Amino acid sequence: MSEPEPIERLRRIGWRGDALPGAGLRLARVVAQHRAGYELHDGETLFSAQPDGHFLKRGLDPAARPVVGDFVELAPGRPPHIVKVLARRTVLSRAAAGERYERQLIATNIDYVLVLTGLDGDFNPARIERYLSLTEGSGAQPVVLLSKLDTREDAAAQIDALRARLPAGTPVHALNSKDPASVAQLAAYLQPGDSAVLVGSSGAGKSTLTNTLLGTARMATAAVRSHDSRGRHTTTHRALLQLPSGGCLIDTPGMRELKLTGEENLDLFADIEALAGQCRFADCGHGSEPGCAVQAALASGELTPGRWRNFLKLHDEREEQAATLEARLRRQRGGRPIERPHGHRGQRERE
Repeated sequence: MSEPEPIERLRRIGWRGDALPGAGLRLARVVAQHRAGYELHDGETLFSAQPDGHFLKRGLDPAARPVVGDFVELAPGRPPHIVKVLARRTVLSRAAAGERYERQLIATNIDYVLVLTGLDGDFNPARIERYLSLTEGSGAQPVVLLSKLDTREDAAAQIDALRARLPAGTPVHALNSKDPASVAQLAAYLQPGDSAVLVGSSGAGKSTLTNTLLGTARMATAAVRSHDSRGRHTTTHRALLQLPSGGCLIDTPGMRELKLTGEENLDLFADIEALAGQCRFADCGHGSEPGCAVQAALASGELTPGRWRNFLKLHDEREEQAATLEARLRRQRGGRPIERPHGHRGQRERE
């Protein structure tokens, strides 16, 4: 078999490279992870594989192990063994739950992060901003999807308010996840070779949307609770699916906890940072200080209280996570200081 043929097969599952592994090795993409091993796809065949022994060492950073979306090299065997994770061009991650700092990778080698929120009781602009903050450093483009368009008579007002709150240029699409004609507006993000990850809370309709994109009822769905629009975890693990459009979609379980990693820039709130830079004092606490541009913007309505509160919450969480990450890295480097990516302003009045 000539070399271009396997490369073209790999293109179907998002491969962007121009070379294949050396003799005796095989290239494939991780499409699912289970306790018993991994499911992989080479663009033509779905098969099982096991991780090589070095991936099982105690103390190994979990981010160094294969995850859904990775391209990996395989050594022959029954089953084949994953021997190497290739360089990731994009990574979507969050901080894992618990007091110990640990990063959890959600998906890799993705072009788009589709953030799905229902227009019912699931609608929460602050949560959408949290998803977008996590997406900032991933290298992928965020796309906001608002499902259950058919459930709200005032949906247009909700959508307009959200667009005004988010940075200009953020794609926002309202849709009925059960209607193929409505879902067709997502075609631009799921072209041949494209990879997208679908995230959102339980009950937002991720499985319903995935089924419509697939053209078949492959993913289990369930009704949401009427009092809070929350659903059960019908999707129990991350899985990469090939779509009829030629793109790949990584479906994920609903995520109730979205902890920042500490490395976010919070560019989503660049307007607030710009306002803070206009305060009379560099160390302004944005309370009752004279000449506070933030308080002036709140008073005039230029900045809404809800957006300001969410910025403070995410900013404080980011700083706390950054300090925890710094302490961990310092321990790993034998106590040597680590230069933090986020500086602090000096204590002086602006000129």
